[in-house]
Amino acid sequence: MNDKIKNFLDTDLLEQYLVGTTSQEETLQVERYIAIYPEVRKTYMELQENLEMYAKQHAIKTPDGLKDRILNEVKKEKKGRRKFYMYAVAASFTALIFAGASFTFWNQNQSLQEENVMVNNKIESLEENMRIQLEDVRNQFIVLHNPKTKKLTVKGNNKAKELKAVAYINPVKKLSYINVSKLPNLPEDQCYQMWAEVNGEMINLGIIKEATDSEKLMALPYGENAMGYITIESKGGNSSPTIENIVANIRY
Repeated sequence: MNDKIKNFLDTDLLEQYLVGTTSQEETLQVERYIAIYPEVRKTYMELQENLEMYAKQHAIKTPDGLKDRILNEVKKEKKGRRKFYMYAVAASFTALIFAGASFTFWNQNQSLQEENVMVNNKIESLEENMRIQLEDVRNQFIVLHNPKTKKLTVKGNNKAKELKAVAYINPVKKLSYINVSKLPNLPEDQCYQMWAEVNGEMINLGIIKEATDSEKLMALPYGENAMGYITIESKGGNSSPTIENIVANIRY
């Protein structure tokens, strides 16, 4: 493999091309290299297969019954609108006698509109959650397969000797993740909590409920000379870390 190909593969252009984030110029360069060089073509095919497998493993499942709930809401809305129109026609013949009925129909229409807004808001919220999760999966894929990613082994101190974790730091894409693969058992009234200190600010990353498998990563805020901490806290977590209960440090 010549230096030209090696330098190209050391960049993250192939990964960016796979997830559609390359510029027009970069896209043309990647496609030219794939067409000309067998080594690049082979690497591209392998990355494509890895991305497909990774996406399947982290497929975002639609909440059970969501489709049926949305369809029921739409059916109720249509049914309600038909009923409203029937009432409106009848009211036009009796408006002089039952003038007050118009307010009832207006009120029903308002209720239908509110229901429609609620359904649309639920759909938009679901779409936003899926977009965020998909973005996280894309970032994880880049971090795990980019040659510029640094892999740091994390071990617990004397208070948690069995703790094991691996941090993945990518200074090019400014992404950081950690995989906690093993956590020592704690009493029921205690828990492990993750923290990050970035630019002088301590950030609460939440409770680590259990050790994850090798495919699951926890996002870390990226920053120059940032620090990560795992502490033992009282059940339910704490708003600030208990310094004397730090069981692992991660400098990234």
